[in-house]
Amino acid sequence: MTRAVYIVDGARTPFLKARGKPGPFTPVDLAVQCGRPLLLRQDFPKDAIDLVILGCVSVIADEMNPARVASLRLGLSEEIPAFTTQINCGSGMQSIDTAFRYIERGTAEIVLAGGTEALSHSPLVLRRGAVDWFARLNGAKTAGDRLKALSGLRPDFLKPVIGLERGLTDPITELNMGQTAEVLAHLFHIERRDADAYAAESHRRVARAQADGTFADEVVPAVSRDGGAFDRDDGVRPDSDAKALAKLRPAFERPWGKVTAGNSSQITDGASWTILASEEAVAKYGLKPIARILDSEWGALDPSIMGLGPVVSAAPLLKRGGLSLDDIDLWELNEAFAAQVLACLRALEDETVCRKVLGFDGALGTIAQDRLNVDGGAIALGHPVGTSGNRITLHLANALRRRGKRRGIATECIGGGQGGAMLLEAA
Repeated sequence: MTRAVYIVDGARTPFLKARGKPGPFTPVDLAVQCGRPLLLRQDFPKDAIDLVILGCVSVIADEMNPARVASLRLGLSEEIPAFTTQINCGSGMQSIDTAFRYIERGTAEIVLAGGTEALSHSPLVLRRGAVDWFARLNGAKTAGDRLKALSGLRPDFLKPVIGLERGLTDPITELNMGQTAEVLAHLFHIERRDADAYAAESHRRVARAQADGTFADEVVPAVSRDGGAFDRDDGVRPDSDAKALAKLRPAFERPWGKVTAGNSSQITDGASWTILASEEAVAKYGLKPIARILDSEWGALDPSIMGLGPVVSAAPLLKRGGLSLDDIDLWELNEAFAAQVLACLRALEDETVCRKVLGFDGALGTIAQDRLNVDGGAIALGHPVGTSGNRITLHLANALRRRGKRRGIATECIGGGQGGAMLLEAA
């Protein structure tokens, strides 16, 4: 028999937009800034935590296995195992799913599962020619050999490559993530004006949620080592509108592309943690669950259309649960690109896709806008890659409770041609 697993609490840092230089926090800094206040408000002792799992994609050299480094900096016992998950954009959700499975099968009672990313700290990478030159110089045995090696120095060896650019390019298709969104925009006839309108609405919803206190119990302030204080997501543009966004040039496919910097997710730093507990731990410590995790799914498809990952991962949840789209009250679909989100919606409405790809009898139907990303998403907040899957799952749990709804699905596309989805029920 499997056991009930609950999300009992969670928090995230403000999401801070990268601005051309390393931000105030490393990935572990962010995880610690988020984790300390979250753990301080718990009614169980720290040694009740059985496991720490943390998603992170762009790990920096000084923080190998950031889960373990963060765990120890949070003051957790040296005897608590901690490991890092990496499945690109799904890493933060993978940490929750792994924790879910540990608790479900009875090998853990309470797990701290999160995601962290400081994309502004992505490394600069030497070109291959420069690496070979340094190798020759390092291997030179005599003064003559060293002079010969030095003579091979070229100016472009001193110009590094931004590691993030390589990381956001698929090594199989050689398309960057924005280009895969352009593929979907072409396949599903997404208009530029619709993508811009969607992006503007994301900013409006996040700005409204900031103003009305929706994020108050979810976002914890972060304080940098130099005393700087950060208490809100700083990439939000409340005055954004489709007319202004229409003036931006396509970022990847000029001049006719549909994807721009304005209708794409932002490059951002941020962390998120969730606390998962068994039914027995909930009773033992008097915890108050937010939501129960009912099911999860990971799907895969052609990397060139990776943005349809939410479709191939969420559909099996519906099928196994005998659910229709109308049975899902809220959806959190990570906004990698506006065109990609709109393509996913079109795919669910397409009879051919639903029959031949997903195995349903016909089109699944339409997800109403008032059920989708109700408080905005990554276009306004940003997409710290290893964090986003954790954030959307936590926010979905909170949104279900706050709005008095029953079921929700959190889902995301994953670079490399994958997708992840989790089905939650309000506790």
